[in-house]
Amino acid sequence: MKNAAPDRSVTFQPESGNILVYVLLGIVLLGLLTAALRQSGDQGKDLDQERLNIRAGEIQRYAAQIAQGVAVMVEGGVSEAKLKFAHPQGDDDYGDITDDPPEQVFSSKGGNVPYKLPPPGVNDGTLWQFYGTTDIPQVGSDKADLIAVLPNVSLEFCKIVNHQLKLGDTPPVDDSTSTTPDCVASLTAGHKFSGTYMDPPNELDPDSFTRMPSSQACVSCGSSYHYFYVLLSR
Repeated sequence: MKNAAPDRSVTFQPESGNILVYVLLGIVLLGLLTAALRQSGDQGKDLDQERLNIRAGEIQRYAAQIAQGVAVMVEGGVSEAKLKFAHPQGDDDYGDITDDPPEQVFSSKGGNVPYKLPPPGVNDGTLWQFYGTTDIPQVGSDKADLIAVLPNVSLEFCKIVNHQLKLGDTPPVDDSTSTTPDCVASLTAGHKFSGTYMDPPNELDPDSFTRMPSSQACVSCGSSYHYFYVLLSR
């Protein structure tokens, strides 16, 4: 009996199919990684936008809290000319918080409003300011109103605030040249509120407002942008 001839047919090993699967999986993962890298820039912008939206809400709520403190004090008999905005963390131009505490907005014996620094990423770090130099269009009479101002905010923040207030994306204009100061924020010691309301007041351009009256808004003053909130209309 002759011996059987050896089987010389080629046998494919299972590993060959596995390698092909790995190659295809690698191609898919590489494509997903490339797409993710392309989108990462847009996602970063979305996160920045969301942070500014949150900050805008925080600032508006805080300004309203200051206004509530002022209202409580005025209703309690404090004169509009006696209101004071001193605080150890605040601007030295507003005096000392121990000076007549019942007249101090940020004192527990006065308005009892907590003092807060501007949140990061909103402005250049300039502290909250308080003025009695500007007449806000269609708010109160033609006298200067008492306003809180967060100066030097970014244009991006300005657009977000005004969009939320339905004022459009173009900031209203504060371009008066007939008075000094000619802006809602002067940052000069002699112009910050110390009991005196300017007469005649600085006036904002009413034609640049798409919605009035506006007790708060972000306005442009030359190349700067400032957020204001009316604490006391006059």
